Amino acid sequence: MIQGILIEGLIFGIMVLGVFMTFRVLNFCDMTVDGSFPLGACVLAACLTHGITPAVALIIVFASGILAGLCTTVIYTKLRIPDLLAGILMMTMLYSVNLRVMSNQANVSFLRVPTIFSNIKEFMKTAFPALTSDWGIVIFLVIFVGILLILLNLFFSTDFGLTMGALGSNPQMVISQGVDPKIVRGVGICFGDGLAALSGALFAMYSGFSDVGSGSGVVVSGLASLMLGEFVIRSNKIAAQTLRVILGSIIYRALMFLARRYGYNIGMNANDLKLVTGLLIIMCLIVSKQDIVGYVKAHLKKIEN
Repeated sequence: MIQGILIEGLIFGIMVLGVFMTFRVLNFCDMTVDGSFPLGACVLAACLTHGITPAVALIIVFASGILAGLCTTVIYTKLRIPDLLAGILMMTMLYSVNLRVMSNQANVSFLRVPTIFSNIKEFMKTAFPALTSDWGIVIFLVIFVGILLILLNLFFSTDFGLTMGALGSNPQMVISQGVDPKIVRGVGICFGDGLAALSGALFAMYSGFSDVGSGSGVVVSGLASLMLGEFVIRSNKIAAQTLRVILGSIIYRALMFLARRYGYNIGMNANDLKLVTGLLIIMCLIVSKQDIVGYVKAHLKKIEN
């Protein structure tokens, strides 16, 4: 149970990092994530079935996500289509692209195809037979996500990263510095969709198959994870903000696991999870507007004094 929550939380946390870059940093409503997430899974399937090693396949997956983000950027900047509509259009078109990538197959199984996770499981069985193979995947993902967080924090410490952070809140200041906001926004969108595609590929490895419909509702779950993380850690430091993204993803996956496991007590089943996600986002928005957390902390301080 714990291993599954951690694995899914860390895998989807990579996607939530992409949502964080577009929705929070750039203030750009990028719905492309619903298409770039399964794009990563489909490109991975195409690469593995053609004999490409998993490590190289992940690089190609990341590049495909960047390409999807670039197309969204072009639609938004060159055709002057609103960000929300540009993302929806790209998400819709990617469904057909994903089918083409997988040779018009809706899903592809990795049962007889070696992946990074299958290799880890084989290694755990021989090297550490006392532990379950999922713990090996957890260790790998902790290291992988940890390196990714370090790279992101270093990027946002550079001049370009600071400019990107300023673009979402104050575009005029960026323009006054002589920087083209289209380029900065485009880099952020491309990188965010690249992370979403990478997350989709890792989830396909973990699931054992690639499916063109795996991205349905992904961006909504990413927003829910993002908001949950903001309640856990409240800070303006970029290191804390990226860390809370991962923590929010793990908490969200834990809540979904509890809903699947114990929801039957109130007549709930797996079909209700999207409803639960929507209600969770609404609750987070209400709490953030009312600042209930801040009120409780202030009230506790008064009691202590």
